Amino acid sequence: MATDLKSKVAREAATLLYFGAEKEYKQAKTRAAQTLGTHFLPSNLEVALELDKIAEENEGENRKERLVEMRREALQVMKVIDDYCPVLIGSVWRGTIRNGSDIDIAAYADDPQEIVNILKAQGIKLLKTAWTTVNKHGRTLSSLHLHAETTAKHGLEVVVRTSEEKREKRKCEIFGDEMKGLRTKSLEKLLKDNPTQCFIPA
Repeated sequence: MATDLKSKVAREAATLLYFGAEKEYKQAKTRAAQTLGTHFLPSNLEVALELDKIAEENEGENRKERLVEMRREALQVMKVIDDYCPVLIGSVWRGTIRNGSDIDIAAYADDPQEIVNILKAQGIKLLKTAWTTVNKHGRTLSSLHLHAETTAKHGLEVVVRTSEEKREKRKCEIFGDEMKGLRTKSLEKLLKDNPTQCFIPA
């Protein structure tokens, strides 16, 4: 009974997220549980898996084509800033894109302006730049978020972190696993061998 209810809440929460009625997982789960009259809350992973199913149901084959296109565009950007250890993360890495998904890339530089200059020199127009500060294990970490649009009109976000964060492992708050991502050479190989491969915890 509890399992069935959690599955229903997961589906409802995923529906709210997919159609934009909610932006955050926590709020989506709470609202879904209220709608279904239960206190059973699914994990973020359970909601994410349902969200992936809904995207597949609604977007079909076009979704796979868009994924490959976004991965190719990510590779182009990563090659340009390859000296800064770029890593493809987010839904384009995972293979769980949906309408409105961005290409998310993490890069590492002690002077973020260097990456800004390279992207601009390549004709990538930055739409917005914003600093974000978080407290992690007693440390204050700042990162620069660069927002742009690709040639194919996909959203692009490059997060520039300090070089000392390069080797730090990050846990994914949604899927619960380590956020490994794909480096330039790995992404290049993936696009040759299995361009639509997904990276979702079993």
